[in-house]
Amino acid sequence: MASDLISPAKLLPDIVAAVEAASAEILTIYRSGFTVRTKADASPVTEADEAAERIILPLLAALLPGVPAISEEAQCGDKALHECGTRFWLVDPLDGTKEFITKRDDFTVNVALIDKGRPILGVVSAPAHGLLYTGAGPGTARGGKIGSALHPIAARTAPAEGSIVLTSRSHESNRRVSEYLDGMMIAERRLIGSSLKFCTIAEGAADLYPRFGNTCEWDTAAGHAVLEAAGGSVTTLDGAPLQYAKKDFLNPAFIARGRTNP
Repeated sequence: MASDLISPAKLLPDIVAAVEAASAEILTIYRSGFTVRTKADASPVTEADEAAERIILPLLAALLPGVPAISEEAQCGDKALHECGTRFWLVDPLDGTKEFITKRDDFTVNVALIDKGRPILGVVSAPAHGLLYTGAGPGTARGGKIGSALHPIAARTAPAEGSIVLTSRSHESNRRVSEYLDGMMIAERRLIGSSLKFCTIAEGAADLYPRFGNTCEWDTAAGHAVLEAAGGSVTTLDGAPLQYAKKDFLNPAFIARGRTNP
């Protein structure tokens, strides 16, 4: 496939442009009002989710012809697992829909490229915060304001005085998190929504994100790529790298963290 010859980093400018356009459309809807519907799985969806997807998916199809895109709002189910091959896109056009609905600003737009089960490129925007993060391989993580030049970012090693731990406002098992953290040196626990948790660790502003609640692959892939590009990691509870193209695109419990060595 010709697309196999394209460096992931060379794809970033076009993907960033699409994500920025989707972010602008999301903000317009966020500020002007919107309706909420319930999907078949009982989760909420708004016109912002669908508008962002309409902007992003055609760009991805043109950028890498023949490489399928799996998106939360247009997912293909088990059929996609058989047809996506070793390389495919994972898209969450509005990660944190509940944050969006309740007018909390931590929602994001996520686009990731998966190759052989691993996220090799990720772009995350946080429209209401005006932030953008990218990564396409070790040492390539960047972050900054939407529409501005991005600067290099890097995950840190947890300081001696204790880790800053990030958890979700929803879908989080506080008991499981507390059990996992028992005996660790913890300086602070913060509530942050969506894939911003990965990006906050990637820019060295936090250290640990243990996740025991349900997530899908499109929730995590872009942030995962950014965090790995910044020197961090995302592993299952047994320490194995979190993989993609799993059945039903469902993730097990995982731990995202910054650097483990100085």
